[in-house]
Amino acid sequence: MYFTKELHRGYNAYIDTKVDDLGTQMDVGLLVMEDGDTYVIDEAEKETAVLLFEGKVTFRYAGQTVEGDRPDTFHHEAYCLLSPKGVKIELTAHNHAEVYIQQTINERNYEPVMYTPETVQVQHAGANGELMGAMRREIKTFFDYENAPFSNMVLGEVLNFPGKWSSYPPHHHPQPEVYFYRFDYPHGFGAGFANGEIYQTGHNGCAVINHGFHSQAAAPGYAMCYAWGIRHLDGDPWKKTRIDDPEHSWLWKPDANEHIFQG
Repeated sequence: MYFTKELHRGYNAYIDTKVDDLGTQMDVGLLVMEDGDTYVIDEAEKETAVLLFEGKVTFRYAGQTVEGDRPDTFHHEAYCLLSPKGVKIELTAHNHAEVYIQQTINERNYEPVMYTPETVQVQHAGANGELMGAMRREIKTFFDYENAPFSNMVLGEVLNFPGKWSSYPPHHHPQPEVYFYRFDYPHGFGAGFANGEIYQTGHNGCAVINHGFHSQAAAPGYAMCYAWGIRHLDGDPWKKTRIDDPEHSWLWKPDANEHIFQG
């Protein structure tokens, strides 16, 4: 399922599990702020991830203050706060800012963690010429089971270069996933393949992936960056789980495209 919202200043709910969680088990929304705006998160039952897409924002939580400054999603790394239930989070904007918020039920208590541009994990996938460079992308992970086993969520970003593919070759995993798309131009677009459907992606669009193989592509000339959030299943956490589509698993071979240059 893919959908968009007409955005307004303040919190824009995309997925609200109290209404219909669409199988994600996570709440997802985009907070739009202007200079001087303050927004408070004080959640009694759910842990919260706060990802700065763009703007200058002060994070205040658990007696700590962090200044996050990210002029844009494509040339600057992110600030991402992961906090347990019961911790008051105060966000103050110092210019136009857009913030992605993801929440889920978690009974565990742990110390809040701020992931900064210096700590983001970056994988340069497809950078060695695989498939003639068609699936070159940057996979960025803020937290997952390896560095945050106390969380019930995973969160990262993928930088999908113009005209390239990501989340490729097609694969699936039993844990539900949410993609939240950003483009370097508001009219940028791409294509998503998930849940047995094909949909056109756009700026600030959201996709819910809860079954079937999935993959993504960006139109030539438009860079795409999407937040990817996964909810661990009880007793079955996402541990970089990847089940490739057997029809396309041959694409992992280092000589997969050699036949194009033969004859």
